Amino acid sequence: MIDPAGVDEAPLARETPARLAARLAEAKAQTVAARHPGAYVLGADTVVACGRRILPEASDEAAARRCLELLSGRRHRVYGGLTVIAPDGRKAARLVITVVVFKRLEAGEMAAYLRSGEWRGKAGGYAIQGRAAAFVQALNGSYSNVVGLPLCETSALLHGLGYRPPPEP
Repeated sequence: MIDPAGVDEAPLARETPARLAARLAEAKAQTVAARHPGAYVLGADTVVACGRRILPEASDEAAARRCLELLSGRRHRVYGGLTVIAPDGRKAARLVITVVVFKRLEAGEMAAYLRSGEWRGKAGGYAIQGRAAAFVQALNGSYSNVVGLPLCETSALLHGLGYRPPPEP
């Protein structure tokens, strides 16, 4: 079941991108666990950053353009914060960091990407699993972290806390 936590995702003063991702994942997990006692709860958050600069979830084309202009020809990091809370209250957390290098974007390809609308609501103004895959010159780390949820690490945390998926029929 998906139950949005509804926590304030604004960074705190001088908060690093890594700390923001970890803090939000924990806050989301704690909030939802309080509503679902006895359940396994996963809280996750993705933060895209260029240096210490946290990039927003693009809400309009101008914001997406600013993100793409900043990322063009540069390396950036995607921080995936994860927190799992077991039914007995035990907690496990992990921060996954993926380094992504964008090629230098030409004006025409940036304009075409912006017209696609694929950037809407995406941290850093792009979706690596779509058209923006053509912008990626190199990637070091978890691809699924950049998509939005580091699957290998999520599975390991759940398994470590005793979660076993139900058998298939």
